[in-house]
Amino acid sequence: MVFLLTSFAIFAQSQNDLVCRLGFDYEISLSPNWGKGKPVITSVYPYSSAEQAGLKVYDVIEAIDGTPVTDLSIEEIALKMNLAGKDAVTFTVSNLATATKKVAVKKECKPVNAITEDQLAVAFAMYSLETTSQRTFTCPFTTTVTLEAVDFARFRTFAFSAVEDNNMLEVTINDCIEKELIKKGMTKDPVSPDILIRTFYYFDKNPNYKGRSMVVVESDPVYRYDFTQKRMVQFPFLHPATSEAEAEYLLQLGFRFIDQKVNPGRILWECESNELLEKAFRLEEYARNHIPLMCMQYPYVKYGRNVPFKVNQTIYNYTGISYDIDRLEYVADVDRNSPAYAAGVRPRDIIEKIDGHKMNRSAEEFSAAYREFISTTMKYRDPSTIFTDANGFKKCMFWDKFHYTQVADILQNSRSKAPFAYLYYYAPYVNPAGTNASTFQIKRGRNNMELIIRPTVRTELTVEIN
Repeated sequence: MVFLLTSFAIFAQSQNDLVCRLGFDYEISLSPNWGKGKPVITSVYPYSSAEQAGLKVYDVIEAIDGTPVTDLSIEEIALKMNLAGKDAVTFTVSNLATATKKVAVKKECKPVNAITEDQLAVAFAMYSLETTSQRTFTCPFTTTVTLEAVDFARFRTFAFSAVEDNNMLEVTINDCIEKELIKKGMTKDPVSPDILIRTFYYFDKNPNYKGRSMVVVESDPVYRYDFTQKRMVQFPFLHPATSEAEAEYLLQLGFRFIDQKVNPGRILWECESNELLEKAFRLEEYARNHIPLMCMQYPYVKYGRNVPFKVNQTIYNYTGISYDIDRLEYVADVDRNSPAYAAGVRPRDIIEKIDGHKMNRSAEEFSAAYREFISTTMKYRDPSTIFTDANGFKKCMFWDKFHYTQVADILQNSRSKAPFAYLYYYAPYVNPAGTNASTFQIKRGRNNMELIIRPTVRTELTVEIN
């Protein structure tokens, strides 16, 4: 595993030793069906000003501070978003809920050398893979879009084709789809819908099943994100490269959106999933798990087949301190209204110790100690939980519950150089006492202070198309 304290992302202007972020990513759309030639928001960061302002994934940016984006080049769009001297940017956006609305997003500015606690939590993820990881997976979805250049923004209401009496499976499927479309801002209209939705599905034993191949190919278990449990879960699916004859069961689930407004009967969008299984699996459960993933490509389609997803999960202790990446004992910034600010921490303070761990170490020293921690504690992990993370590290495992005490002892030992273990102080394998409060020894000028900071546990979770 590569550990780089300097590998944190910057997404906006850098001027006068400050980095300013708006809290979202975007790309210029090439889709004739959604925002062609305009910026489409592809991710919104948790706890960011963009999230607080109400921006959503797949919002189309129509104008920036009143200037239509169609009047700007790609370079001018980036410049307009990051003009110096402005504390906020006003975006005019469109989506499936509304034709246009204005959203003011405040800039979040920090010193250019500052590293925040969410970035440090990712850097030290091996302390707590149970709560912090970046994982990827691929689903065998086939998504088809009309070849005509029709704008999906014109279609804001939907209904479902008639369901046969007592067909509870189809009712469940439709309920899952309805929930996702309402999240996107669409409205159900059984009387005069813009879109009619038809579903199709199949699950049975494979009539062409010939048994598993005599050649055993070692492969990782199939994990996917389960929206019902809000975590990565192992599924009994075979890898797409597996021959269909080796699958004992076959599963198909799909649904199509049919135009009822402009050209009735035209299929606007369709998504179909075909799975190979080694044992039986209920279609209702499959629908609840996978329809949220299938709907993520509406209205903005990026992949026609085999859709890759990325799950970013970080649960960490937030105090509000940002550290100086060059000298980590220096406080580069402190968020107002944060636990650290309330406790008395201020920018330019020097943190001498956190929970007894000295802070006067270089990034290289912390990195070396972290690598040693990973290797020496591997024996305390549970092999049954093994997974490969988004960076390709194949030995990611949760802690064995019977070894929580040993892990905590190692982290508390000064040789581990683990002051940033406080980010996971709420976890029993870091702090068995369960008292989620940390002691910061601060030096300010000639004064020395001991501050008790009671952090807020923050949960940052995004599931997005990779």
